[in-house]
Amino acid sequence: MNITHFVENLNRGGLERMVLDLVKEQHRQGHKVQVVCLFERGTLATELDRLGVPVTACHKRKGFDLRALGRARQAMASHYTEILHTHNAVAHYQAVLASAGMGIRQVVNTRHGMGAQRKPGRREWLFRRALKATDAVVAVCEAARADAVRRGIAPAAKTCVVPNGIVLDGFDTASDTMHERLARMIRVPPGTRIIGTVGRLNWAKDQASLIRAFRIVRHARPDTALVLIGDGELRETLRACAFDEGVAGCVHFLGDRDDVRDLLQGLDLFALSSVTEGYSMALLEACAAGLPIVATDVGGNAEIVRDDTTGRLVPPCDPPALAAAILDLLHASHRASTMGRAARAWVETHGSMEAMAARYGQLYFGDMERAS
Repeated sequence: MNITHFVENLNRGGLERMVLDLVKEQHRQGHKVQVVCLFERGTLATELDRLGVPVTACHKRKGFDLRALGRARQAMASHYTEILHTHNAVAHYQAVLASAGMGIRQVVNTRHGMGAQRKPGRREWLFRRALKATDAVVAVCEAARADAVRRGIAPAAKTCVVPNGIVLDGFDTASDTMHERLARMIRVPPGTRIIGTVGRLNWAKDQASLIRAFRIVRHARPDTALVLIGDGELRETLRACAFDEGVAGCVHFLGDRDDVRDLLQGLDLFALSSVTEGYSMALLEACAAGLPIVATDVGGNAEIVRDDTTGRLVPPCDPPALAAAILDLLHASHRASTMGRAARAWVETHGSMEAMAARYGQLYFGDMERAS
């Protein structure tokens, strides 16, 4: 099939990594795939350049940009697009507008989060208008699908669920060797228990609550360190938060990294403090690393983290509860190890890229029932 994926950009993030890996898998299967970026190409685009997969940037400017729409339309037309797969709301209505009248066989949109926007009005109105030319709206977890239907974002008849998947080949579990390597990198003693998280430093991930929870953890367990992998607009705010909480010396900001898998293998425990979440790629990767997990009970997190089986679920915006769950797993190391092994077994069965690509393949042929 001739498949066009339409995204805002390919900068580093969970959505973008999922799109990148799906494109690679579809390319491996022999499909003719391209990616059209509404804005800039993004830092991950070079991975597709090496495979010969086209990545086109439309360089959209603020407001209605006819030139950007023309670039998008030309890219889709020259690719003889049969399947248009858009990702999230803005990319979707822009792609639908750009492809009007082209007779594309199947138009699929994936909404990667819970749609929790601070000012969603105009964006969701435009998204709903674009649904007239949309065959299927995919939610990445059942919680997100139910929420989209309840809020009238998409009709139930057009919605289905395709959980995210990750590439498991070569994804090793946590080890003492990698732990020692990470400990040297952040300059802590070898026996330090390292808690880590991965995600953009923004309001949705609420790393401030994790830092406040870590203050409590550090008071009870001075042999701990916190690692934040990722970058974003709140980096300096979070640094200030760590200083205010008195833990600046043991909270390590590693920034935007391309070796996240290796870093995960050096952790003792993974924590996710989000206030909103779809189907977290970071949680899937933590499962693949065989890590015990403490996560907030929002969005699709409970569909990945099985409470008291693969980790612990806690309320959002509750640093004391987050700290208590982290300390519980740090103290009960045998139970934490058992949870980590259970997390790896679960992701091998339910969270592979191959399983996700197969379900999207069924959806591209219009089989929503089997895709779900």
